[in-house]
Order: sequence, then C-alpha cells, then structure tokens
Amino acid sequence: MVPIHAEMSTQEAAVLLNVSRPFLIKLLEKGEIPFHKVGTHRRIHFLDLLHFKAKADKASQKALDELVQQAQELDMGY
Repeated sequence: MVPIHAEMSTQEAAVLLNVSRPFLIKLLEKGEIPFHKVGTHRRIHFLDLLHFKAKADKASQKALDELVQQAQELDMGY
C-alpha cells in the first residue's frame, strides 16, 4: 500500500509504470506527467502516476479492440 499523497522518485515511478527511467524522464519533460523538483531531484505524485497509467491502459485497450475488430472483419480466425 502506498499513501495517495506519496511522492515517488523517477526510479520508483519507472518501476511502477514498467518503463525505463530515461523513457519516464522524457515523459516528464514533455509534460505528459506532472512533477516537481526537490533540489535537483524530480518527484512525482503517486496519484499523477495512477492517472497517467489509467490513461495509457485505456489507450492500449482501445488499440487492441480495434485490432481485434479488424481481424474479425478480415476473417482471420479471431
């Protein structure tokens, strides 16, 4: 269990999202996930990570549904 007001380091956030730390930092710098700095260290609120993960999961599911629909229309046996 993680308190909803918790802040995470970039490494902890990358592990939670199952991405590399450099990829996560690119997402942060592009503004896709809000963050703030404590000194020189980036910190991400846990809730912001959950919102990003839910949004990404929803987009992935939509893409998968579209692929399944196309496969069915092409009678590919799915």
